[in-house]
Amino acid sequence: MGGKMYPKIILGQDIDWPNYAYMGTPPESDFEVEGIGKDIAMGLETVCNISMTVVEMRWSECWGDGMIGNGLKAGVAHGPSAALGLACCMTYTHTHGARNRFMEFSKPILKDNKPGGLIVRLNNGVPEVNGLSDLNGKKVVDVVGWAPTADTLALAENKCTKERFTGFEMVKPSTTTDNANNDALTALLAGEADAMWVYADQAKNYQCAEGATDSWCTLWSGWGTTFAYIQTGLFGHAKAGTTLALSKKGPLAGSGLAKILDPCIDKFLETKAYYDACVKHSFTESCFPNEHFPGGATEETPIWEKATDTLTSTCADGYCPCPVV
Repeated sequence: MGGKMYPKIILGQDIDWPNYAYMGTPPESDFEVEGIGKDIAMGLETVCNISMTVVEMRWSECWGDGMIGNGLKAGVAHGPSAALGLACCMTYTHTHGARNRFMEFSKPILKDNKPGGLIVRLNNGVPEVNGLSDLNGKKVVDVVGWAPTADTLALAENKCTKERFTGFEMVKPSTTTDNANNDALTALLAGEADAMWVYADQAKNYQCAEGATDSWCTLWSGWGTTFAYIQTGLFGHAKAGTTLALSKKGPLAGSGLAKILDPCIDKFLETKAYYDACVKHSFTESCFPNEHFPGGATEETPIWEKATDTLTSTCADGYCPCPVV
């Protein structure tokens, strides 16, 4: 562990979730891992006697299909010797359900404003499953390894009917790549499922600038034409917001890591460097404000945080309102 008074913490992240976790390009960095998680992690060195290292890992190595990923379970992020430090993965939502049986979470670094949503196919602009559906008899594809996790859809309330979803079958994509969001959307569009349980802002996050070549750009460009959300603002899946660290429970595997990180997180969240990281990555509305955040008017609630029955958007905007009865 590098010494009890000077722990070395090794954190893993993938590079396919802008602006949480991505690969930097010059001039930001020479193709190093980047993101708000990395900036906050490294910032802890300025407020605590601690050493932080961030490495690239696949998300599937951290958390898989309802259980701890093989990489974190085996201590891959430790490097050649487990004596190097404590290992964990970054920017995971503290969800209800299975994750808590395997893992421990640090305190959050962002607010609990990552609601779930349901995406369905559009047929001539009309959702094939509308917002009044309780999903009974429907297949819902999971973004394997990601929040909102498959077991938490049963906790969510349909914002059009005010009833919980019931009688649905959670399924996994038939093909697996390094991008679980792409896999799930591909399965939905291929007819393997009737709906997709996913972050309500994921489609927005995967919209690309002209000329971008990221693996998700072409597939997700159909938002508002070939697919759209029929439910958004579903908050019941989470206990807390985006955390800095997700670590394995158990002896010599990171158990108790939160006790080391949490006091440092508390200190860093009060700094100007935290505010600067929030501005840099366009997360000011998601960050916990401190004295360095400007006052004034409250920012408008993003559309993906709003309950479906309050929306004035259309399916062409990517967020379908509740059907008129």
